[in-house]
Amino acid sequence: MKPNCHITKLSNQIGLDGITEGLAHKILIGAKKEKLTSGRGPKSLAAAACYIASKITGNFKTQREISEAVDLTEVTIRNRYKEIIKRLNVIISL
Repeated sequence: MKPNCHITKLSNQIGLDGITEGLAHKILIGAKKEKLTSGRGPKSLAAAACYIASKITGNFKTQREISEAVDLTEVTIRNRYKEIIKRLNVIISL
């Protein structure tokens, strides 16, 4: 299953709104352009994209909520998160 499909499924599971889900898809497109998707699990990429999007839009979901929904460790999500924000120059201010 492609990461985009995982984003949609995860979004429904954890209750992300449409704006946040759309942003997660855009983040994933940027990650593909930067070649961050090669050799990475599609679920982990989708989870990280949803996590980043939730932080940006204020529809915040924790790494734990996301990890439980996709059956991954928080560490995996955190690693993908760090890779993506570093390469895409995403700045998240709280």
